[in-house]
Amino acid sequence: MKKFMGRNFLLDTETAKELYHDCAEDLPIIDYHCHLSPKEIWEDRAYQNLTELWLEGDHYKWRIMRACGIPEYFITGDAPPFEKFEKYAEALEKAIGNPLYHFSHLELQRYFGYTGVLNRQRAGTVYSYCQDHIQDEGCTVRGLIRSSNVEVICTTDDPADDLHYHELIAGDPSIEFKVYPAWRPDQLLNMDKETFPAYVKKLSEAAGTEIRDLGSLLEAVEKRLDFFGEHGCRVSDHGLYEIVYEEGTREDCDRALKARLSGEKISEKDLKKAQTYLMKEFGKAYHDRNWVMQLHYGVQRNINTRAFETLGPDTGYDAMNGRKCAEALAKFLDALEKEDKLPKTIVYSLDPADNAVIETILGSFQAPGDIQKMQHGSAWWFNDHKTGMEAQLTSFANTGVLGNFIGMLTDSRSFLSYARHEYFRRVLCGLIGRMVENGEYPDDPDALRSIVEAVSYGNAKEYFGF
Repeated sequence: MKKFMGRNFLLDTETAKELYHDCAEDLPIIDYHCHLSPKEIWEDRAYQNLTELWLEGDHYKWRIMRACGIPEYFITGDAPPFEKFEKYAEALEKAIGNPLYHFSHLELQRYFGYTGVLNRQRAGTVYSYCQDHIQDEGCTVRGLIRSSNVEVICTTDDPADDLHYHELIAGDPSIEFKVYPAWRPDQLLNMDKETFPAYVKKLSEAAGTEIRDLGSLLEAVEKRLDFFGEHGCRVSDHGLYEIVYEEGTREDCDRALKARLSGEKISEKDLKKAQTYLMKEFGKAYHDRNWVMQLHYGVQRNINTRAFETLGPDTGYDAMNGRKCAEALAKFLDALEKEDKLPKTIVYSLDPADNAVIETILGSFQAPGDIQKMQHGSAWWFNDHKTGMEAQLTSFANTGVLGNFIGMLTDSRSFLSYARHEYFRRVLCGLIGRMVENGEYPDDPDALRSIVEAVSYGNAKEYFGF
């Protein structure tokens, strides 16, 4: 029997062990998509205890606590820090097979040197052990980033953001890692929301352009894109319920925008026409700037109304939506390709059944002279576990070129989530190791190490131009 999460955790062949320990283990991290706070990076926030570091804002952990019937008082309520931690330990003990079981123990090992097991009985021991570490060594955001060997971080930022903290970080020579903004214009596409007119006013102020119609909106967007570019941005991100494609004209989009700015409602078809037109304009702008376009789709948000009204968004009440977007995705990419304006693109679906769909669509838009321009994004959110990662990697290998994959990201608000890169690299080496020892790929150390290094680090560095 193997030791629990020992040195060769997830490495079930000699080839996997060699690839991970000799190649992948010590490579730097490029975190090209996350939800970390640039304010907390600049201020070098210091954490006082493990509860603050682990459970604050982490809806992954909140979900398993709720599944164990733990009262909200111990989850998002005002319970004392240790009592919250104790309740999480109680839930975690039952969560065999859940990635949080592995993630939590990896984080305890890598950041605190604790190699034992966390459960209800040992909660007090673990908490005290980590508390001693925090008091003796300190536990700050920048320290955690440095100890994780992070080279680049791309945060997630609204077009109206002033990027103040990015400016401060960039101007501080003591911060050796790079922190860049990423353009996330979701609120501009959500024309149907009641908050849309107020948001447009906010964007108008940020751009210094009064937005009255489509022309002035695109002018404001252009200014903000330039502003983000001046701050090192080279990647966009779209969080979409579904990929939509409804052919419409500039006049259709202008008419829908003016109606919403005046407080009128618009039909679902007119909404989709406007969203399609704007997405095409965004895509062309990204192409002209050599930015990467990320499309995350397939999520239902805040589906528990009573919980949303009590706790607000991003509290653990989201789910897959199961919508099939293959035709719309293909039409959208083709519309940009026909104008020779298709940017580098990464596509993620929250539904793992979409893996082969995404792969085959993107394979139709690869570009000679541009290595794997179209990327199937890493296993996302509810798929961020061993099974999901292996499924995504296998699909990528089956219908694409796995050696060209740009690898893992954190997609997290937690500064301990960099342990997920280790987890991914172990899964990757395990998968490749089995291929080699099954006789499915030659035992060629140079070729294998080149692939592992590229997928773990080098491809992302080259793809984004960091």
